[in-house]
Amino acid sequence: MSLVSNSRGSAHPLTPAEFPDADLDIGSDAGARQSAVLAGGCFWCVEAVYRQLDGVLDVVSGYAGDSAATADYKTVCSGTTDHAEVVRIDFDATKISFGTLLKVFFSVAHDPTHLNRQGNDVGRQYRSAVFYADDAQREVAERYVRKLDAAGAYPEKIVTTLEPLEAFHPAETYHQDYAARNPAQPYIAAVAAPKVEKLKRYYADRLK
Repeated sequence: MSLVSNSRGSAHPLTPAEFPDADLDIGSDAGARQSAVLAGGCFWCVEAVYRQLDGVLDVVSGYAGDSAATADYKTVCSGTTDHAEVVRIDFDATKISFGTLLKVFFSVAHDPTHLNRQGNDVGRQYRSAVFYADDAQREVAERYVRKLDAAGAYPEKIVTTLEPLEAFHPAETYHQDYAARNPAQPYIAAVAAPKVEKLKRYYADRLK
């Protein structure tokens, strides 16, 4: 596991409109259908964001970072495992790239300066992480975080971990597409919906 951090502070974080594109990316020559596994707090919220993007074929909420034996919601929420709540994003690389997914991840989907928490969700299961499938994804993520560092994207350190994807464990059925199915649920209304609105405001040209 490697930790990438932002040592260059800025008095004012960048708005999503000011976030730079990735200098290094993965093209469709690596395959038209590709996947990314990202952890940014509660998977309901991250899933809700990525389902809006053109080129995203499917989003599955799940767990990564530990064994299949304990990859269930109750055990993961107990904080006794090393899982993270993640989403696996299957996407058409001819329409959207891994680098663009990272740009949305860092600018809209979560706050990468919070260590082992997002808002009131606290614990390593809510950590910020990129679970890379191969060296190409790892290099793109590393270089993009360095670019955000140079741009002073945040006034505090980015604490996103880069972890090899050893396995992805789908979450229980009732977690899938949770935000869309439960828009009036208080947590969804308070946390997920504003992220989706932020995406629509700053990435209107990327929506389905």
